[in-house]
Amino acid sequence: MNVLRILGISSAFRATISFVMNAPGAGGKKDVVKIEGKELSVEELNRIALISPKATINIIRDFVVVQKNNVVLPSYVEGVVRCTNSSCISNSSEPIKSKFSVIQSEEEGVSLHCLYCEHVISEEIAENLL
Repeated sequence: MNVLRILGISSAFRATISFVMNAPGAGGKKDVVKIEGKELSVEELNRIALISPKATINIIRDFVVVQKNNVVLPSYVEGVVRCTNSSCISNSSEPIKSKFSVIQSEEEGVSLHCLYCEHVISEEIAENLL
């Protein structure tokens, strides 16, 4: 469901959406989300990378895979994730969007570094999607 949240897809979306979890794949188990009639923009692919940095996105037309994209983790995101530091200026009543630099390491996975308060978010990225 995090993928739908990060793409801004709600119950008002009228096309068919299918989920498959723990499907067998060449690299082990995988989850599959099929969204009928929607091709993702580069920005949407980058946002998915925040919660699934090894994801592959397939574009299928007339039952044929016409394009495969590996997501690319962006170096910077704005207005996508809420800073978990309650004292951060981006959590105030000021009209300021959150801004994070994105860091990926082998040991810790994906982390976000708030550019306002320097707070680091690592484990709760999906829970704090805007």
